[in-house]
Amino acid sequence: MKSAPQRYCQRQRPGWRLVAIWGGTLSAAFLLLSSAQATAQGSLQPQVETYLAQLSGRGFASTAQGVWLQRGDEVLGQHQGSKALPAASLTKVATTLAALQQFGPHHRFVTTYLATGSLGTDGVLQGDLWVLGGEDPFFVWEEAFAVGNALNAQGIRQVRGDLVVVGRFYMNFSRDGARSGSLLRQGLEARLWPPEAQAQFQTLPPGTPRPQVEILGSVRVAQQIPSEAQVLLRHESPPLIHLLKLMNLYSNNAMAEMLAEAVGGAAQVAQIARAAAGIPAEELHLINGSGLGVENRISPRANVAMLRATQALLEERGLSLADAFAVVGQDVGVLERRLLPGILIAKSGTLSGVSTLAGVLPTERGDIWFAVMNGGANLADLRTWQGEFLSRLQSRWGSPAALPERWLPRPLDTRSRRESSPRL
Repeated sequence: MKSAPQRYCQRQRPGWRLVAIWGGTLSAAFLLLSSAQATAQGSLQPQVETYLAQLSGRGFASTAQGVWLQRGDEVLGQHQGSKALPAASLTKVATTLAALQQFGPHHRFVTTYLATGSLGTDGVLQGDLWVLGGEDPFFVWEEAFAVGNALNAQGIRQVRGDLVVVGRFYMNFSRDGARSGSLLRQGLEARLWPPEAQAQFQTLPPGTPRPQVEILGSVRVAQQIPSEAQVLLRHESPPLIHLLKLMNLYSNNAMAEMLAEAVGGAAQVAQIARAAAGIPAEELHLINGSGLGVENRISPRANVAMLRATQALLEERGLSLADAFAVVGQDVGVLERRLLPGILIAKSGTLSGVSTLAGVLPTERGDIWFAVMNGGANLADLRTWQGEFLSRLQSRWGSPAALPERWLPRPLDTRSRRESSPRL
């Protein structure tokens, strides 16, 4: 595991906190404005007041709403900016930042396959097939097919013993080891595929082999790998940045919980995110990594600070926020059908009685970092008014013709899984 990077916090002048040292060198800087500045009446405050009046006129209590608009170190407008409110899936912003801090964007989760017993010339393993989980949150049918084909390439066609799972092995978003092991068993042998596996196979390139690894024994969970086990295969997940993009595009709660566990749990996610973005403890409280539950509470300005911290970290590594979050109008996912400005990078959140949206709104006069957090019963109307509010802001400051180059997603060397076999 990559060690946690060094961080440095230094008071610059009254009301400003500079947070931005990774690996001991100053690489990027951003400002979390103080509580005093959080009451500033910025140049877009009239638009905020109009938006709040719209909500109030339709019966939504102002105490349940939060807004934060910021350009650089300037507060443009705000309402209850430092009050922690139910965040819903904006919690995944904290999980994203913490995972990037802990592992780095190019980290891959490794699942190791081992064998006890001997492999005969007939392709039969006279022993058990062991799986050492590596916390991969996106091990799905296609990964099982690839592993099965890689084992076939090593001459393994049948396992006389058991399929044994050790550690945090997840499959198809299940965190139950026995359940994940049973799914893997199906994935390794084409004749056992359920309809959903058959459907996934049809999406693969023509000519992809159907794996044939028959497990004659049972599926079980163990605590440790036996010392005599030999490594057959190491399966690497796609890079973390790609996994985060998938998680955020579809607001996948299971992936978020798995990544939060990999970081060390919800409390560790919150601690890392607070330190990375300079957030006071009272403005970020998490009970999990996904956002399920109103007990996950984050202030609007803390949401913006975390997004800016994420951008600073990614920019230092040649990436951008668009590599981790949805680009409206380009990406698929939960924002695909939302009525939002055409040039926007954002993450949304939804719970019963909660609708949230945060991101960056590029304009001709600069980038508006925003967080809009709404409480109320009519979620459809709240989403519509969020879109209208942001569209008015972008129109007022000038909408760019296309996503500015500084926000374009950066192509990775590869987004694919990888398998490697040691020389036995």
